[in-house]
Amino acid sequence: MDRAKILYATLAALAIVAAFAGYRLLGGWGQPDGAGQETADMSVAAGALSAQQLRRLGVQTVAAEAAMDVPLGTVPAAITLPPEAQVAVTAPFDGAIVRLHVIQGQQVSAGQALATVRSREPLQYGAELARAQARLGLAEASAARTRQLVQEGIVAGARADEMNAAIRVARTDVAENARILRQAGASASGEVTLRAPTAGRVAAMTAQVGGPVMATSAPFVIENSSAFTLDMQLPERLAGQVRPGMRIAVPATGAMPELTGSILSVGSSLDPATRSIIAKARIDGTPPLVAGKSVMVVIYHDSAQPGVSVPSRAMTTIDGKPHVLLQTGKGFAPRAVTVAGQSGDRTILSDGLKPGDKVAVSGISELKMLLAGN
Repeated sequence: MDRAKILYATLAALAIVAAFAGYRLLGGWGQPDGAGQETADMSVAAGALSAQQLRRLGVQTVAAEAAMDVPLGTVPAAITLPPEAQVAVTAPFDGAIVRLHVIQGQQVSAGQALATVRSREPLQYGAELARAQARLGLAEASAARTRQLVQEGIVAGARADEMNAAIRVARTDVAENARILRQAGASASGEVTLRAPTAGRVAAMTAQVGGPVMATSAPFVIENSSAFTLDMQLPERLAGQVRPGMRIAVPATGAMPELTGSILSVGSSLDPATRSIIAKARIDGTPPLVAGKSVMVVIYHDSAQPGVSVPSRAMTTIDGKPHVLLQTGKGFAPRAVTVAGQSGDRTILSDGLKPGDKVAVSGISELKMLLAGN
């Protein structure tokens, strides 16, 4: 009899515990008023979310902003130097290098000495200059005596004209030899100083101390790094849409600021291997760049085409297509959009939204789950 009472009491206690647990699961004791109803609402319709439910899901919204510059597309490019940025330094005479003043890769200023070359030809031009100066002095002295004789009537006036012509010839010889030596930077000892024709970097250097140098060779190449160009690969879909004069921008990355410029030229045929067109653009200013670096370039329409921009974190993918979660009067709804390009941490849209539309920028995964449940 006692065992039966104990068994009944145990079963009754278990029933009470089970009832208590079920009551809690149904939204009874231990929950704030309406919490059970909130859970039911969230599972029924994402469009019926309250402000409290949005806070619990961590959903935040921002308004789409007007964007006047709509990108046409983003393409890969390589930073290059324009053809006029490279200058070859040649020796005016054959000779041997006796002294180097720079090393490869060094920055130089215009007129800075690069190397000293010793050659026999400057000695020959120097000797010829000395002879021409002697002939000029003799011609001037003879002309002075002839003019005196002409005044005294001893010789005819034609002799004075001949002496004046001899003076002009001698002066021409002096000026020509002096010009050659001056332009060559040659001294009386036969040494020639090769100098940088422009400021820049010593990009190539084949000169060695004691080595020969020919008048037809270029022992130095100077790169003027104050101007850069971009070699871009335009995909086939952009063929015929990109034109010279269009604005371009290279987004800022790390220590490199945003770079701007414009299209210079566009190729006329597709590369059969890459199915792309080569285009060149100029970069404005003198940014600290290195030729050969790969970058991504944003090409903008050449006419103002309004669009909207949203934070990139607002973008999501539904069925493989770009979407945003648009806030409506009842809640949120997926909205398909057309992406025109990127601008920093914002995405530019050409279709699907209008300025002022509010889109979710957080809690997107939770909202997508609720929408999928509906």
